[in-house]
Amino acid sequence: MTAIKHALQRDIFTPNDERLLSIVNVCKAGKKKKNCFLCATVTTERPVQVKVVKVKKSDKGDFYKRQQTWELRDLTEVDAKDASKENPEFDLHFEKVYRWLASSTAEKNSFISCIWKLNQRYLRKKLEFVNVSPQLLEESVPSGESQSVAGGDDDALDDYQELSTREEQDIESMMEMCEYAISNAEAFAEQLSKELQVLDGANIQSIMASEKQVNILMKLLDEALAEVDTIEGKLSSYEEMLQSVKEQMDQISQSNRLIQISNTNNGKLLDEIQFLVNYMDLSKGHIRALQEGDLTSPKGIEACINASEALLQCMNVALQPGHDKLMAVKQQHLLFADLRDTFARRLTNHLNNVFVHQGHDQSSTLSQHTAELTLPKHSPLHRDLLRYAKLMEWLKNTHREKYEGLSRTYVDYMSRLYEREIKDFFEVAKIKMAGTSKEAKGKFGLHGSSGKLTGSTSSLNKLTVQGPNSRRSQSSSLLDMGNMSASDLDVADRTKFDKIFEQVLSELEPLCLAEQDFISKFFKLQQHPIVTPPLAQPETEESNGGTLSRIAPQAEHRHSLSSEKDMVRLMMNKIFQSIETELNSLIALGDKIDSFNSLYMLVKMSHHVWTAENVDPASYLSTTLGNVLVTVKRNFDKCISGQIKQMEEVKISKKSKVGILSFVTVFEEFAELAETIFRSAERRGDLDKAYVKLIRAVFMNVEKVANESQKTPRDVVMMENFHHIFSTLSRLKISCLDAERREAKHKYTDHLQSYVINSLGQPLEKLNHFFEGVEARVAQGVREEEVSYQLAFNKQELRKVIKEYPGKEVKKGLDNLYKKVDKHLCEEESLLQVVWHSMQDEFIRQYKHFEDLIGRCYPGSGITMEFTIQDMLEYFSSIAQSH
Repeated sequence: MTAIKHALQRDIFTPNDERLLSIVNVCKAGKKKKNCFLCATVTTERPVQVKVVKVKKSDKGDFYKRQQTWELRDLTEVDAKDASKENPEFDLHFEKVYRWLASSTAEKNSFISCIWKLNQRYLRKKLEFVNVSPQLLEESVPSGESQSVAGGDDDALDDYQELSTREEQDIESMMEMCEYAISNAEAFAEQLSKELQVLDGANIQSIMASEKQVNILMKLLDEALAEVDTIEGKLSSYEEMLQSVKEQMDQISQSNRLIQISNTNNGKLLDEIQFLVNYMDLSKGHIRALQEGDLTSPKGIEACINASEALLQCMNVALQPGHDKLMAVKQQHLLFADLRDTFARRLTNHLNNVFVHQGHDQSSTLSQHTAELTLPKHSPLHRDLLRYAKLMEWLKNTHREKYEGLSRTYVDYMSRLYEREIKDFFEVAKIKMAGTSKEAKGKFGLHGSSGKLTGSTSSLNKLTVQGPNSRRSQSSSLLDMGNMSASDLDVADRTKFDKIFEQVLSELEPLCLAEQDFISKFFKLQQHPIVTPPLAQPETEESNGGTLSRIAPQAEHRHSLSSEKDMVRLMMNKIFQSIETELNSLIALGDKIDSFNSLYMLVKMSHHVWTAENVDPASYLSTTLGNVLVTVKRNFDKCISGQIKQMEEVKISKKSKVGILSFVTVFEEFAELAETIFRSAERRGDLDKAYVKLIRAVFMNVEKVANESQKTPRDVVMMENFHHIFSTLSRLKISCLDAERREAKHKYTDHLQSYVINSLGQPLEKLNHFFEGVEARVAQGVREEEVSYQLAFNKQELRKVIKEYPGKEVKKGLDNLYKKVDKHLCEEESLLQVVWHSMQDEFIRQYKHFEDLIGRCYPGSGITMEFTIQDMLEYFSSIAQSH
């Protein structure tokens, strides 16, 4: 092992300025054994670095090479596995754990001991040695610190150490002084021994010479100890004196602390007193204003408002626990309660007197509004009362019962006042409305028990479909009685009614809005209520708690039952309880005068409801007008249903031609009036639904009358009436009836064609029958060129039939046909020329059809009609001109 150590020192560590201190032959535990050496080294240069080096023999030769190096300062733990038994295994904990198996336990122990010594000498770090025998760690160098400094522990670390340069120089100088040292070692040793003895003697003499100094030093030490005892005695006396001073200082500190607590308490007490004085003190001026302030003048009202607000602030001060037990606080509470009750009583009495006084003044002005269709204005009353709005808010927050009593008094009084005004107002409106029908009755000389003029719908009460001549004669007799026509009078009456109804709504709307706005402002119902706790009773704590527990739930229950808006609506309903009844009565009168008035009322009412909902959807006006609008809509539906019922009850005359049915004319009048009224209406949908109901009833009843007609052909009735309906719808351009307009045109066209075809079959009747037979044979399968061989349809029969219709006979037949068509058609629609032109086209079509059949079934026969198309055109033109 020594040879290996010298070889490693020479080959590996000396070139790197390192000294090898310990070596152990190891292999990795648990693996295939590959021997290597762990070396503990230090550097020769300072600062000294201690390392653990792994050296392995090269595979290519007999030399060694450095494989891995660790710094000793990175080592954290050395584990020897077993301290009591011989075990060659040990672990070194660097960045990871390295497990080694030494060749012998002695080498392992020697290496671990070297590691411990190097750590103690150079690093002095906390290095854990686990399972290591204490003897290895307690082993130390004999000559102490001096030998450690000189480096003499190198022999303990190893049996061989190389001389340093200084050691070499000292030995050389000593050997130079004794030149014979090399040749005579014994003489050199004896010389050294003599010098050592001389040195020992000098040391002994030096020690003996210093004994006197030691005695002097001991004496000085004794004196010092005596002085120390003296000082300790003085310190003890001082400590006793300071102890009494300390007790006095503790007493002074305790006294200062009590004084500070007293000052703090006095400051807090002063703050509480200032708080109570500042927030619970009411000035004499405010007390005087509450007790005897003037509630009639603006200055006095302002003073009362300021005083009431100051009183409310004092009453609502948030007191600290225990304040209510103070006698002064109890007295102030009693004073505030007395002032509150006194002022609330004065304010209530005064406002009651104001209500009565203003009511008498207001009732005296009613007579001047009876002749005009206007309602008295209440703005002066509202303006006077609004000066007390803040006082009412104070009363609401402090005396809820008196506040509610005042509101009930106001509602009772105003309901009686408004009931008289509204009743008189609606009486004037009804008189003006009834005056329109009386004027019409006087103008036309119409008399009746009811004295009403129902306009166009009155003529439908006993509808009888008569001829146009009789209807024209009746209307002309009416026109002779006045300068205006009946329709002109209806328009004038309806326009006047519309203005009256609009005036009624225009007067009611600002009245209701102004009253609702006043109620909200005067009674402070726009904001959520502020519930203030009642004043504590000064007698006992029990009474105070009982009052709070009794009143607070009642207040919460009362405010949970109705919101602010509900209270406003309730007051408005009581004040204007007669408006809805009077409006319904007025609407019933208007509907009785003329059922078409429901159109005007529907438009006006819808507009005012829409306006009111935009202002406030939950207002009284919006709700009331909405309810009345339902009645108006019901009357409008009744008007539509009445017209439909009258259409169904129509009876036609058997002696005269039908012409344009009366309910078709009534629908035209209704549509023209409705389009004028609903031009810019908000509720167009109601009218569109009514249009659809009416037009379907008109269609159905036109067909019904056409089927029942005996004097006038069915096609003529259908053609004329649907032409009139089509013209009306085209002129008015009602978008919701576009489908019905197209249907009316289709029905008119179909029945026109049907009437023309049926009528033209008569002038050439035999010729028609002949060619119908020819077409029947062809349809049965007979070839067209073989029809002439049929006995009944040969050429001779064809010539015989054609000769029966010369041009003169044809013209005569067409003239009779024209006269007959003229008798069927009415003059109102002016369809005669249209029908005649259609007949001309149909006649020419039949003529061409006959010629085509002759050419196909009788080829080469040379048979032709007795007249040409040009002759027919001249016949039709001359007949039309002659009539």
